[in-house]
Amino acid sequence: MNSHAAAARELFGVNRDVVDCVINNTHTPLLSEKMKALLNIAGKVQISGKLVTEEDVAEARKHGAIDRDIHDPVLIAATFSMFNRYVDGLASTTPTDPAEYLSMGKRMTQLGYLMPKIEN
Repeated sequence: MNSHAAAARELFGVNRDVVDCVINNTHTPLLSEKMKALLNIAGKVQISGKLVTEEDVAEARKHGAIDRDIHDPVLIAATFSMFNRYVDGLASTTPTDPAEYLSMGKRMTQLGYLMPKIEN
């Protein structure tokens, strides 16, 4: 999460605070009602896709969400949940210093997932 949050902050530029608002509290005035409804759905998918109710989808639609709008956060939340379980299952280590994620965020926004070449 930290590396992707750093990349999102980089992409948001002067509006980077919106990333931390999403991480800490989706009920911020910085987000549209549609985005809040979609984040609610994504949050439920993180735990179990079966937690998403017809009411959750209706709430997103009430604020203008179409099928594609609902599809994308569901897919992203499900995919990242799988990746996180994979990384956790390998007992991978991640940096503990938040400053280390700044360069990761910049690299991801410029190169995506390409890793710099390491010379032997």
